[in-house]
Amino acid sequence: MRTGHVASRAGVNTETLRYYERRGLLPTPQRRESGYRDYGSDAVGTVRFIRRAQAVGFSLDEIESLLGLANGGPESIDAVRELAQRRMAELDRKLADLQAIRTALTQLVDTCDRPRAERKCPLLQIAEVEDERPHHRTPGSERTGAGVVDPCPQARS
Repeated sequence: MRTGHVASRAGVNTETLRYYERRGLLPTPQRRESGYRDYGSDAVGTVRFIRRAQAVGFSLDEIESLLGLANGGPESIDAVRELAQRRMAELDRKLADLQAIRTALTQLVDTCDRPRAERKCPLLQIAEVEDERPHHRTPGSERTGAGVVDPCPQARS
């Protein structure tokens, strides 16, 4: 499958495919006699997986690890198990974060008809609760209560 066809079916542009290839997320495709790349039939699914994983918050490094697991992972079954368990724990933390935010937004929606002073929006309270578990911090953000990322930590000081 040529680059433009894969890109079109996967919903990305051709430069994105080339970038994923350079990063090692997509295997280097065979070349036709004409010099055009000839991607395998699984390329569209791989690119869709990458985009979906990015949409739910995985970094490209994390996605590379997930793809490695999908391709059989490391030789050692213990290494595979450890990597899979780490990914599952990360997903559990992200799910808990999302659930806490959803609960807070539900409380806000449920109290929208009240006067402003009586509305409940515990999003800031979620962020103020101290959480003891270790976190992965991204530059420019700060983990706050219940593992919620506060994108503007400087505004809260």
